[in-house]
Amino acid sequence: MVSTAEFEGKMVVVTGAGGGLGTAIVALMSQRGAKVIGCDQSADALGSPHLAGRHVFDLLDQSSIEAAIAAILDTEGVPDILVNNAGWTRAETISALDPGKIEQELDLNLTGVMNFADPLVKAMAGRGSGSIVFISSVNAIAHFGNPAYAAAKAGINAYAKAIAVELGRSGLRANVVCPGSIRTAAWDHRLAKDPGVLGKLQRLYPLGRIVNASEVAEAVAFLASDRASGVTGVVMPVDAGLTAGCLPFIDDILGG
Repeated sequence: MVSTAEFEGKMVVVTGAGGGLGTAIVALMSQRGAKVIGCDQSADALGSPHLAGRHVFDLLDQSSIEAAIAAILDTEGVPDILVNNAGWTRAETISALDPGKIEQELDLNLTGVMNFADPLVKAMAGRGSGSIVFISSVNAIAHFGNPAYAAAKAGINAYAKAIAVELGRSGLRANVVCPGSIRTAAWDHRLAKDPGVLGKLQRLYPLGRIVNASEVAEAVAFLASDRASGVTGVVMPVDAGLTAGCLPFIDDILGG
């Protein structure tokens, strides 16, 4: 049984705090005693009653990133836990790419994330303790579309391992959660094209369903917590078995 005071006395910064997954992470960490500081690109997204502090910035705007970092360190202090959750994609296949879309998705999902995380990570290392969890994607492990986003998320996986290796002796742990499909607002545009698309997903997943935000949040909380004190540099899929293998191959080719 996980203690409801697991994160008592801990300050947690969560980016993308107003999104579907971010909301679940914020609620879970708060319910387990954390002081949760939410970050998002608009104040309207940060209405959760579980938030003890709110900071607005844009991952595509370096000046707003720098201002948010200064405000967090000045107002809240050095975080105990940093959850880098914010991300976005729309260019779903190679044919949809152009220089502008490539730049936007790499800047938002990799460059901006690193620019925000780096000063906080170094401040945590200077203090001598901290846990960082990055939300990546199964797209970083195998190709399921969204090539620029996938490349950025693969970069996040590498960045987390760099923190784990180089700053482990400074008391830092860094891990990655790679969710499979989650029914959040990110699926709205696909549902608008094909209302049955979520049903089609089921045959791809060994558990017969996609994961939900609370299941991913549980993995984040575990990796962030002292229960995972010996775990660092890990890339953990939370994907209902999607990356374990190709179930349609078993069903359609082998007659399983």
